[in-house]
Amino acid sequence: MSAARRRAAGFTLLEILLALALTSLVLVALNLFVFSMGELWGRNTEVRLFDRHVRAVTRFLAAELREASLPPSAAAGATPVAPQEIRPRDGATDNLLTFELPAGCRLLTWPDRPLPEVVCSLQVRDRTGLVLLWHSRLETHFAADPPRETVVTPLVTALTYDYYDSDFRTWKTETAIRKNNNGQLLPPQRLRLKFTYGKLVRETVIALAPPTAGLPNF
Repeated sequence: MSAARRRAAGFTLLEILLALALTSLVLVALNLFVFSMGELWGRNTEVRLFDRHVRAVTRFLAAELREASLPPSAAAGATPVAPQEIRPRDGATDNLLTFELPAGCRLLTWPDRPLPEVVCSLQVRDRTGLVLLWHSRLETHFAADPPRETVVTPLVTALTYDYYDSDFRTWKTETAIRKNNNGQLLPPQRLRLKFTYGKLVRETVIALAPPTAGLPNF
């Protein structure tokens, strides 16, 4: 039988064996690649989850602060996100950055039906993390009772405040809210959050909206 006829008749046994061997080598190489990528991916699981958590918390706070800085939350000419003296449940007053959410937010768990006009403050505590203090102006004992508390994340270990010096065109980070010469609390222009998990450390910055001068109150 001629070579042309043998090719027309089909593959020879040798050709089939060679094809199987090449296919096996390709499959083994693919398996090694997949397993090695899976191993590398698994090694960085904690880092990826930590970074995802940092981004989620930062986005959440930025969105809530932005919501508090726009009408109808903020009146024209007001400073919607400003420091206030707050007395938490432990009884020790502290100067905390405070803002108001007319409709509350999804983290709040009410003992009864949710109320609007929720006043919120941010505080970081050792071995606790970032705490959201909150209560509604419509509560009967709003002025007397301490606010409720919700832990936003246990991974925030520091909250600092950025102030811009227009004279020197520089930023300065403060561990406590500034006061002017008259003792009045000064709102910062940015917040800094420090996240810590084991040896992993990340810092994020949230810009605060300026006073809403000229915006209609509606």
